[in-house]
Amino acid sequence: MASTSDSSSHCFAFEQDFIGTWRCIPLCVRRKLDLAGVKLKLSHWLALTQNQRQELVDWSDAANALDQLRKHLRDLTEGMADGVVKDLPPAVDAAWQQQSVLPAEIHSAAVARGVELTPEQWAQVTELDRFALCKLVRPGHDHHNLDAAFSEVLG
Repeated sequence: MASTSDSSSHCFAFEQDFIGTWRCIPLCVRRKLDLAGVKLKLSHWLALTQNQRQELVDWSDAANALDQLRKHLRDLTEGMADGVVKDLPPAVDAAWQQQSVLPAEIHSAAVARGVELTPEQWAQVTELDRFALCKLVRPGHDHHNLDAAFSEVLG
């Protein structure tokens, strides 16, 4: 099981096929975007330079840093074809932010895969781990990384 240390820039092993090339937005960045209340399209992401994408991966998830991230992304996307990033309500009390409540859809997905996941285990994994599992079980999402995510998160 993962530790509860800072994981703001952690990329999962199941994301290895695009780490470094950053052809997809890694989950650590997607979590920061949710926390900051920013909708960054994949087309925005791909229009950024490699160094700019890496900077977003490395960006802190501290509250003041998330405020700076929102402004930074507005500045970066101002002249882009898709326009400036959109504001969203920042994530507050999302399922992945709730240590004490194992979401039913996560539990069901675990049971369907023969994975044991208890509320105690849910409480012990990092917020990023919970975020990843919540994003990967969403209806309509391609679940091809879900087995690997359960394995990596729960070890």
